[in-house]
Amino acid sequence: MPDSFEDFLTERLDSLLRYATTLTCDPYQAQDIVQEVVLRAQPKWGRIARMDLPHAYVKRMVTNEFLSWRRRRWTRDVQVPHGGMEDLSPPLADPTALVDDRAVLTAGIARLPRKQRVAVVLRYYDNRSDAEIAEELGCSESTVRSHISRAVATLRAHLGTPERLKEAL
Repeated sequence: MPDSFEDFLTERLDSLLRYATTLTCDPYQAQDIVQEVVLRAQPKWGRIARMDLPHAYVKRMVTNEFLSWRRRRWTRDVQVPHGGMEDLSPPLADPTALVDDRAVLTAGIARLPRKQRVAVVLRYYDNRSDAEIAEELGCSESTVRSHISRAVATLRAHLGTPERLKEAL
């Protein structure tokens, strides 16, 4: 357990930023969210540090901040790489296809409703169980399964995904 808030940030800031970036699909928005969380956590660090898993608590703060972010405009203005799906050229046998798939998938995730996005990120990025996700979102396990099912169906339907990407979903 880190002794000070500065030690905690030294150890965990990068992982918090990666997590927030995965949630927001925007590194600048992720920085804003993590900054807000850090500013709120610092004065409470004495209490947070005494918890069993202070990192999990701060990570939950990041999730909550993402879900309640007041500037909702950015969720509608997500940029798809290369100017849009219709501008993408047909896929070629190219080793960079996996990178292209990741960019397209990230853009698709960015268009999901917030709770579906959090559920997908927690499941596939953080490898969490339905029970853990339900606790994080404050809902039932069946609601989590519904969020993930709808999100995956939306991604499959709207991304025109190649077979290798469908298998990942």
